[in-house]
Amino acid sequence: VQLQASGGGLVQTGGSLSVSCTASGLSLDRYAVGWFRQAPGKSRDLVAATSWSGVSTWLADSVKDRFTIDRDNAKNTVTLQMNSLRPEDTAVYYCAAAFRDHGVGYTSEEYDYWGQGTLVTVSS
Repeated sequence: VQLQASGGGLVQTGGSLSVSCTASGLSLDRYAVGWFRQAPGKSRDLVAATSWSGVSTWLADSVKDRFTIDRDNAKNTVTLQMNSLRPEDTAVYYCAAAFRDHGVGYTSEEYDYWGQGTLVTVSS
């Protein structure tokens, strides 16, 4: 089982970037998927999550109106689209999958599989 996070990089303040999470070895249509981020010296926090069906989504207050999360179960992929990026969005972004039949997980402990992380850097 592997979650591959991709798409990070360097972007200027106000720019856009998307990061994708693609699974191999499991079918994401049984899993809620979350995107967490961790900045240097800070905890790993959930920023966005989607239920297995995509019907339920959650976004942290700090990214509402700027980030969106979408999934394509046929492609086994979940994408986090990040717009109007700010320097404080700089972090390593991790995707994670939680086996659950409804809703999303809000804590790291609820997730079963993790990707390796992809670095997003927003320059001021």
